[in-house]
Amino acid sequence: MGLGALALSPIPTADKISGLTGLGRITTGSISIYKEPWDKSAILYTRYRDELVNLYAEVKSDKGPDWNPIWYRVWRGYIHSKFVQTVEKRENPTEASVIKEGQLAEITVPFVQSMRPRQNEKWEPLYRLYYGSMHWVIDVVEGQDGTRWYRLQEPWSQLTYDVPAEAMRFVQNEEFSPISAYVLPEDKRIEVSISKQELIAFEKDKAVFQAKVSTGLNHTVPDGEIPWTTPQGEWRISYKMPTQHMGNGNITSEVEAYELAGIPWVCYFHPNGNATHGTFWHSNFGNPMSHGCVNMRSEDARWIFRWSTPVWTPNDRSVKGNGTRIIVTV
Repeated sequence: MGLGALALSPIPTADKISGLTGLGRITTGSISIYKEPWDKSAILYTRYRDELVNLYAEVKSDKGPDWNPIWYRVWRGYIHSKFVQTVEKRENPTEASVIKEGQLAEITVPFVQSMRPRQNEKWEPLYRLYYGSMHWVIDVVEGQDGTRWYRLQEPWSQLTYDVPAEAMRFVQNEEFSPISAYVLPEDKRIEVSISKQELIAFEKDKAVFQAKVSTGLNHTVPDGEIPWTTPQGEWRISYKMPTQHMGNGNITSEVEAYELAGIPWVCYFHPNGNATHGTFWHSNFGNPMSHGCVNMRSEDARWIFRWSTPVWTPNDRSVKGNGTRIIVTV
C-alpha cells in the first residue's frame, strides 16, 4: 500500500523522471533518504555503506543541488546520486581452468568478499571487491565452502586472494579490440577541461567522444606530498593497465580504508601517477572528486582505453609507450 501511494503522489520538485533504474549500492559511510528530492526536506531514514536499495526512478530536481541535481526515487523517499553506484546481481557460469598467463575478469555482483588462505586451512577476509572492478584470475581453486573459487593476483604486489567464481565474468578478447585503429596516432588527442569537468576525444579536429569526469580536489597537502589537483599541461599516455590497485597499500579487510582494488581501464599520463580510469566509489561526475586522477564512468574509461595509444593486447599485464596526447586545461 505504501509503495502504491508513493507512485501516485505528486513530485513537486522534480522536472524530469526516467524509467526504472534497478539496484543501487551505497558507496560511502552513510547517506540520508529524504522525503522529497531536496536536501532541505525531511530526512526519513539512513542507509549505510554497501547496503543495497531499489531504485524506482531517476529524478532531476529543480531544487538542486546545482552541482548535481540527479536523485533516485527509493522506498518512501529520495536519495541523492553522488554516492550511489547502479549495480546488478549477475552470477556466471564458472570455468575449470584459466590460461597460465592469467585472464581478466570483472565483478558482476554488487560486491564480494575476498578471502586469503592461511595456515592450518584457515581463511581470513581481505578486500571487498566491487561491481565493475577488474582483476587478473590466475588459478581455479576449491574454496573453503567446497565450491569453485578463482584466485586473483594484484598487479604490483603479486598478492593473491580468492573469490567465489560465480561472482566474476571473464572478459572476451573482442571486447578489447582497438577503436579507430585506422586513425594515425598523432591525429588523436584528448582534452580535459577542469572548469567544465569534461573530457573530449578528437580525431584531428573532429570530436568523437565526450564525457563528464571528476578531476582532482583542491585539497591542501603537506609539503613534499603529491598535490591532489589534476596537473595542467600537455602530456602523453605513457602506461596503460586494464586493472590497478590504488590506495595506501595496506593489506586489510577494513572497508573504510583507502584501498581500491581492481580499478579498471587505467591510462597513466603524468609522472606523479595521474591517470584516467573507471570509478566505482562515486557517481558524482561533473564535479572534482579525486586525488588528482581523472575519474570516469567505467564504460567511458573503457572506451578511452581502447581508443588511445599505446595499444594494449589481452596478453599484456601492462603496456608502455609514447602514446596519445592528453591536454589538461583550466
